[in-house]
Amino acid sequence: MTDLHEDLRDDVRMLGESLGRTIQSDLGPEFLGRVEHIRQLAKAGRSEDKPEHQQLLEAIGELHEDEVLPIARAFTQFLNLANIAEEHHRVRRRLDNAAQDAPDAFGVLLDSLLAQGHDADELIDALRALDIDLVLTAHPTEVNRRTLIQKYDGITACLRQHDRGEPVQERIDELISQIWHTDEIRKLRPTPVDEAKWGFAVIENSLWAAVPRFLRELDQALEESIGRRLPLDCCPIRFSSWMGGDRDGNPNVTSAVTREVLLLSRWVALDLYIRAVDELRSELSMFNASAELRERVGDASEPYRALLGELKHDLLITREGIEAALEGYPPEAPLPLTHTDQLLAPLMLCHRSLIECRMPNIASGKLEDLIRRVACFGLTLVRLDIRQNADRHTAVLDELTGFYGLGRYSQWSEADRQAFLLRELASRRPLLPRQWQPSDEVQEVLDTCRVVAETDPCALGSYVISMASQPSDVLAVILLLQEQGIGHRMRVVPLFETLDDLDNASGCVDALLNIDWYRTYAGGHQEVMIGYSDSAKDAGQLAAAWGQYRAQQALTEVCARHGVKLTLFHGRGGTVGRGGGPSHTAILAQPPGSVAGSLRVTEQGEMIRFKFGVPELAIRNLELYTGAVLQATLAPPPAPHDDWREEMDRLAMAGLQAYRAVVREDPQFVPYFRAVTPEQELAKLPLGSRPAKRRADGGVESLRAIPWIFAWTQIRLMLPAWLGSDRALGDAIEQGELIQLQQMYANWPFFRTYIDMLEMVLAKSDVHIAAYYEQRLVSPELATLGSSLRARLEQAVARVKQIKSIDELLAQNPVIRQSIDVRNPYIDPLHFLQAELLYRDRNQPDRRLEQALMVTMAGISAGMRNTG
Repeated sequence: MTDLHEDLRDDVRMLGESLGRTIQSDLGPEFLGRVEHIRQLAKAGRSEDKPEHQQLLEAIGELHEDEVLPIARAFTQFLNLANIAEEHHRVRRRLDNAAQDAPDAFGVLLDSLLAQGHDADELIDALRALDIDLVLTAHPTEVNRRTLIQKYDGITACLRQHDRGEPVQERIDELISQIWHTDEIRKLRPTPVDEAKWGFAVIENSLWAAVPRFLRELDQALEESIGRRLPLDCCPIRFSSWMGGDRDGNPNVTSAVTREVLLLSRWVALDLYIRAVDELRSELSMFNASAELRERVGDASEPYRALLGELKHDLLITREGIEAALEGYPPEAPLPLTHTDQLLAPLMLCHRSLIECRMPNIASGKLEDLIRRVACFGLTLVRLDIRQNADRHTAVLDELTGFYGLGRYSQWSEADRQAFLLRELASRRPLLPRQWQPSDEVQEVLDTCRVVAETDPCALGSYVISMASQPSDVLAVILLLQEQGIGHRMRVVPLFETLDDLDNASGCVDALLNIDWYRTYAGGHQEVMIGYSDSAKDAGQLAAAWGQYRAQQALTEVCARHGVKLTLFHGRGGTVGRGGGPSHTAILAQPPGSVAGSLRVTEQGEMIRFKFGVPELAIRNLELYTGAVLQATLAPPPAPHDDWREEMDRLAMAGLQAYRAVVREDPQFVPYFRAVTPEQELAKLPLGSRPAKRRADGGVESLRAIPWIFAWTQIRLMLPAWLGSDRALGDAIEQGELIQLQQMYANWPFFRTYIDMLEMVLAKSDVHIAAYYEQRLVSPELATLGSSLRARLEQAVARVKQIKSIDELLAQNPVIRQSIDVRNPYIDPLHFLQAELLYRDRNQPDRRLEQALMVTMAGISAGMRNTG
């Protein structure tokens, strides 16, 4: 067997050499030589005391305006190609393990649970009851254009062919040439509909194939461990979306956009099913059929094809109806397929007939794959969440109470608000007056509620209220939906985001569940969303992580006391500063009892493509989610010791004070942040449909969590992930608590996950790179703060090493360590070039510099494997 890491190096070399030939063909051997010279200097000059380091800075400083863009593009595209090779290598390792009959991770988990005393019935019941909802969101972190992603996917296909010994060099050269001659930066921001289409494309190109394979492998593991299988129409994982539904701070997501995305989602699902049914009809040519099937289709010579022909006809008619609705013409007659059962029933009939007629191997092929897809995707592909800020609902009620002469709702006490809302919820008369002329903003909220009320409940997920803090925030949404004629009880979900909101979350939900009317409405189930991004930006990562843990534990206890099932919805991002990191370790680090068979979690931006863009990787991640939720449900970690909780209380408080002392209280911080990072210039990068700020005139506090983290990542200071932790951990160690911290790391999954994530982000940081940005861009009076921050970063590194008893970061994770080391010679020139471009652009703006600057941002993001 060949060395797998050698295979990866060979792939990177092959793609890099192809890119080199393309650059030489376009810009000549002299320019390619300059690129290679800069790369060699970067590789040799990684420390400042080497002469190559100064030579590298001089080489970049001497670049002419016409050269900076192609230089930036060359290094950016190499990093994109390295990412492709690395993703393919992960797939290859997985396939290689399977070929060697390496133990299946899910099978190992099942055997472990059996050994702990859980029997086969308990395992099957738990798996059948699992409710894992992965919510795809369009947070603006996917830097790459969709057209380039398709070309990258083509290169991945070539690497697969190359592994089979097929000739691919010509096609690789062609694709890399196409990539080089394509503008990597969008000219216009994507619309919310564009973002939704991108999400649908991920499902069509990867998850559509991955889901049935994942369920087949799950069944295989169950068969081997306990001799049982899941029902065909059971799927522990489903998908929802925020794309086209998340209007919080995004004026581009209107009621009309939401309506269009809901229809498009159904259209894509129908289109996929039409193709799948066509493929199935071509295979099911058998004549033997059960009496049940014969009763349905009569004496047709090919009964399965006859039934599937009827199904295809219904699918086509339904798709035509959706197309008419998209064009503004409501269908004249009821559509034949409006519920998933209508799609599933004929497929299950075919399956029962094939089993009865002794053709189980045929039944278990494409037919079972399609049944499993229906179980996962239904008739709508994804369920759309709606998200809106609590203030927008308050504004509606403010105008209404003003119209009726009742005063200003926004100025009422919480008790008065609740009394008014409950009175109106119980009233039979309409609340909205005919003569009323609301403002445009209020009308938009009402229009959205009308779209929701008119939509099939199967197409909808939750209505999420951001910045929720009181029971009235939830009751207000229910009232507005009721006024628009909603016919079902939609889940209305408070989102707790700031540290104060997290601390008050359990009290809010307790008060909500104490309201008799609401408890009846909730029907024994309460969903609560925990915000990771804004809490970390508000309080620092350490205090936020502990605040999230405490809130989840308190919410679990409150719901248990009320006899209500709790589903926690985790608003995690791709980066550590926004709750990111390996999903399975994060799930297993949750408070005991907080998972309990159900979980919702956001998958954001470029992480969707990294985790689900290739079927083999999607299967692996679906397995990890299922295994982690099953394990956290049946064998949760023990509750932490009281002294560990007390230690975390002290650490979090120290971390909070240290973080806010810099970010909120140091008058030099905001000017330094704006000078040293590309935060201002970032607004020019057309990443997503949302504005970078909630308010155009706002400061750092109004900046979204994503650009906040993006800006610090670009200069490798990674401040949001560690600021506060440095002082908190340092003070604890100086007070003689190192042994306790080491015990917490060894025995408490929450603390271990926190330290491991901190280690990973610190390994990506680079004080020398950050210092160069400061040297080039920051005035001397602000440099003292920068010097202090870099010293604190190095202190954070030292503290993590002490707690983990290691001499070098990532010593126990050589794969990630190698990945970072391989990328540095390509990222470093982009950093130095970006600092140079920021200096030139701020002093003598030039359109050519602006384009090159945006390319460096995209390239650094590719090299760091995350944006925000």
